[in-house]
Amino acid sequence: MPDLLIGGIIDENRDTITAAVTLVCAAGFAQGVDWAIRKRARVLNQREGARGLSAEAETRLRLLRRLTFGVIIFLGVALALVQFPAVKRVATTILASSAVLGLVIGFAARATLANAVAGVLLAITQPVRVGDLITFNKETGIVEDMRLAYTTIRLDNGRRLVVPNEKLAQNPVENHSVVDPRVQVEASVWLPPGGDADRAIELIEDPEREIEASVADTDRFGIKLSAHQWCDDPQDRGPLASRLRREWLRRLRDDGLSSSVALPFDPDPAPEPEDDPVTEGERT
Repeated sequence: MPDLLIGGIIDENRDTITAAVTLVCAAGFAQGVDWAIRKRARVLNQREGARGLSAEAETRLRLLRRLTFGVIIFLGVALALVQFPAVKRVATTILASSAVLGLVIGFAARATLANAVAGVLLAITQPVRVGDLITFNKETGIVEDMRLAYTTIRLDNGRRLVVPNEKLAQNPVENHSVVDPRVQVEASVWLPPGGDADRAIELIEDPEREIEASVADTDRFGIKLSAHQWCDDPQDRGPLASRLRREWLRRLRDDGLSSSVALPFDPDPAPEPEDDPVTEGERT
């Protein structure tokens, strides 16, 4: 009797059970494929040694993982749904009018499909790669992750800028490390008014470290010196600029060109004189 009862329940819910098993198998298979790709990536990383995978290879592997996972899950859901006769009849009707369905889906999901297609194109052409230093819409940061629909950029202040791939593919992007992974770091220090800029530049410049300095600006508050040095890793730009400023300020202070006392702030500065002031009486 219990066997008959169990058999009757299975017969009544055969479609549901089959669909559930199909979904579980698809999820398990997708996880297995994803694990295999990640394992392969780790092996390649170890084989490359300290350099690791190139930015191009890492970007393509990330896209391959996510695209494969999504396709397997989609097929699993589709196979699970066709187990139900009602859904199967609807699917047959829809397939018979596939042209109309394609137009409807195309209009309804245009933005989503455009982002997905742009993500594939970005992974193939690679104008932007994971780890690149880029400037997009006046925001500069490191490409942290590239997904099928969007790209995440870690800005200099720690915030994340999430950009749809369609916008990234259609708008100008300045890539600072696409040809040379090194980037130029700029740091500035100030001298008091009347300071010896030539001597300060001599202290700052270092040909062995490829540090070049110049006078960037002058005003009544002082002289701004700007210097550049190449950085091997774009992610080290901030710490390197901080170390350079600290080193240069110490050199200037030891040479008597700078002071640890800040200049007083004038809340109501006097207006700058004109180049050729002329009074009303002189005009007449």
